[in-house]
Amino acid sequence: MQFSGSKILTGSKYVYLIIFFALLSGMFYPIITHSSWDNVISGTLILFVGLAGTVILYRAGTADKHKKAYLIIGLVITGIALFLVYAAIGRI
Repeated sequence: MQFSGSKILTGSKYVYLIIFFALLSGMFYPIITHSSWDNVISGTLILFVGLAGTVILYRAGTADKHKKAYLIIGLVITGIALFLVYAAIGRI
């Protein structure tokens, strides 16, 4: 089976994002303190929700059609990510 360069590049981008978001959300804290991994998993998922919202906002700026729909959906998803952040820290 032969892999093309674009498939390998696409796969490596997603692996990089997963590792980066896991490190960003504190992957080493549960290892050091022997605590639960729940906060790392929820933090990583919140970061992916925020990434999805910002990608859709970018799409709103570059799309030829449905700009208003992309903008509204992107802002809603980014707002959901912000709400999840505040819920995770206990402010809501």
